[in-house]
Amino acid sequence: MTFRPASLSYFSQAKPGPALVRGQNFTVHRFAHCLEKSHSMSSSDETLFIFPETGGELITAGGKYSIPPRAFVIASPGKIDVRPEGPGSVYALTTNATQPAKELAINAADYQHPDQRVKPIDAAVSATTKQHENIRVYQIDKMHFPEGNPRLKFLRTATMSINWVEYEGPRNRAQLSPHAHTDFEQGSLAISGNFIHHIRAPWTQDANQWQEDKHIEASADSVLIVPPELIHTTEGVGNGRHILIDIFAPPREDFIAKGWVDNAAEY
Repeated sequence: MTFRPASLSYFSQAKPGPALVRGQNFTVHRFAHCLEKSHSMSSSDETLFIFPETGGELITAGGKYSIPPRAFVIASPGKIDVRPEGPGSVYALTTNATQPAKELAINAADYQHPDQRVKPIDAAVSATTKQHENIRVYQIDKMHFPEGNPRLKFLRTATMSINWVEYEGPRNRAQLSPHAHTDFEQGSLAISGNFIHHIRAPWTQDANQWQEDKHIEASADSVLIVPPELIHTTEGVGNGRHILIDIFAPPREDFIAKGWVDNAAEY
């Protein structure tokens, strides 16, 4: 068995034009503040916008909306104009972007051949995106933490889910969480702080397939894509605030079943 490597992309690597990184089932778009200018995107699934440090404006077929800083927004399918209101970036996550398309992603070459292990998004689930209209806004600081874990908050759309991970200072090295997924990728979007992504390929019966561990340094404005079966955990290093968003598509049903996902009742 040959394990696909984890890959790290920075939005600064984008050529002039859209800045996006993709997984097999999802795309991560970055929209930077640009005076007197808005950005456009469209998707046939819901889009999850993240306003981590700056507010802004969204314009949809249903109207114009002012979005505060530190907010999530779930927008209905369709074309949306995005305008960050100050220095900083706005991010958009979706599973069926039509503009800009996945083919424009920084790491598009990694997906010339789909990974057959990755579970696809059920077409019937994707169709449920039409049940909501316009936008829904969630203020991050008003969302609940799961009991016993003050670092994590969870949100979902019809076709994907995220973990918002936030803490001050370095992560406790005695409490890391190495794990692997059998049938989906994990995207890790670094918003603030510096991180080390620890990656290990499991030992198979064939020792010729064994690989050295990797410890990938990453800073803000980057996305790590972890393929199925690789053991991984992420460590925030150094002082200051660390914000990391883990991305899954389809949604994490195990987290939903545990009652961790803040808006699960909407679906």
